[in-house]
Amino acid sequence: MTGLETRSVSRDSLFLLANVRIEQQSETHRARVRNLSDGGMMGEGAMPVKRGNRVTVELRNIGTIGGTVAWVQDQRFGIAFDEEVDSQLARKPAFESSNDDNHLNAPSYAHRAPPQLDPGSLRKV
Repeated sequence: MTGLETRSVSRDSLFLLANVRIEQQSETHRARVRNLSDGGMMGEGAMPVKRGNRVTVELRNIGTIGGTVAWVQDQRFGIAFDEEVDSQLARKPAFESSNDDNHLNAPSYAHRAPPQLDPGSLRKV
């Protein structure tokens, strides 16, 4: 593994469950969400998904999102969402009310990658 980060979107490492339904199949599968970003997710589970499959994913506090399977490796798979979501909502408890104090509604940056630095802004030592 190299130290070069090729992703353009930061993602959260977390563990939650999602319901995934493969297009043109009636069965809903439970998948473990290992990484979640505004544009997609990495899931894990014994599901018959293939690259290019259209899926719908139901995530806590976000709802149902359409997407496409971007890659599959063993029981892990990546899904690119059709539309961006607020991935921080999935971190909030399902029962949290909107009347909570503002400090409780602040986004969590605990597992976010730091922003990429502009090489021109660095000073040489």
